[in-house]
Amino acid sequence: MPQTHHRVVIAVFPDVDLLDVTGPAEVFALANRESGGRAGYEVRLAGPGPAGEAVATSAGVRVVTDLGMADVGAAVDTLLVPGAVDPGPEGPRARIDDGLVEWIKATAPHARRVASVCVGAHLLAAAGVLDGRRATTHWSTAAQLAADHPRVDVDADPIFVRSGRVWTGAGISACLDLALALVAEDHGEDLALAVARQLVVYLKRPGGQSQFSVPISRPASSRRDLDELCRYIGEHLDEDLSAAALAARMCLSERHFSRVFAQETGATPAGYVEAARVEAARRLLETTDRPLEHVARACGLRSVETLHRAFRRQINTTPAAYRRRFRTT
Repeated sequence: MPQTHHRVVIAVFPDVDLLDVTGPAEVFALANRESGGRAGYEVRLAGPGPAGEAVATSAGVRVVTDLGMADVGAAVDTLLVPGAVDPGPEGPRARIDDGLVEWIKATAPHARRVASVCVGAHLLAAAGVLDGRRATTHWSTAAQLAADHPRVDVDADPIFVRSGRVWTGAGISACLDLALALVAEDHGEDLALAVARQLVVYLKRPGGQSQFSVPISRPASSRRDLDELCRYIGEHLDEDLSAAALAARMCLSERHFSRVFAQETGATPAGYVEAARVEAARRLLETTDRPLEHVARACGLRSVETLHRAFRRQINTTPAAYRRRFRTT
């Protein structure tokens, strides 16, 4: 990966959502670490006051600015705008600060890329950055965004939306998905996936609020024979792993086996086996170009139709959508 430089300026202001600021900053920092420094992200917090000012976030935690907004100038690679909300009788409403909007108007044209996090989309819209573009925001303020800015094509479903050089992200933890997508655009899916794994985040599906599962985990078992059986399952996914076959392997009746398995693992035998097969399918989708028919057979799911049903049950997406987002080579 060649040495690059990406100056990321994140706007901070009173009552800004804390994770909207720290989440993307952590993604960019991990990208630097995972790339050996070659990703070249330099994150700077810009506030309405002078450099070094402490700004109280919505969580009560204070962050210290690196520079004042008046000092940002034109040297911006990525301008990142988070948001803040005010409570109301009909739910939260995005806060609009006129001074911040004017700063965005002046700064956004100089940035290579502009992105909003959560309700920060309302600030971009007020600055005219989203006119004629498709955009998303937190689902709870999407109606407000559409009503206040009829020139913006508001879509409340996606985790994030890209429209040319302008990106908008949903709320709140979706800031991680958005930042990972920015890393992927700059340096490829390999680095983005490496960062996601370091964060140990749930991997979100593009185009919706649902989440991909984390790798299979289960409570520690008190039975060595059951631990051995779980290892056997993982090593023989393309074989007969029905409850009857597994019970016979443990020399138990099917009914007693199913009860013991659920007590020890927190899952039914069928549910555990399906999760293990989907986990194996995910790895193949991430790392190979095998057709879905081959993936299904290799993981014991037999057919593409069964593969689709298992993915829907386990991680609420399709195999093709998963591959598009997380293919690593």
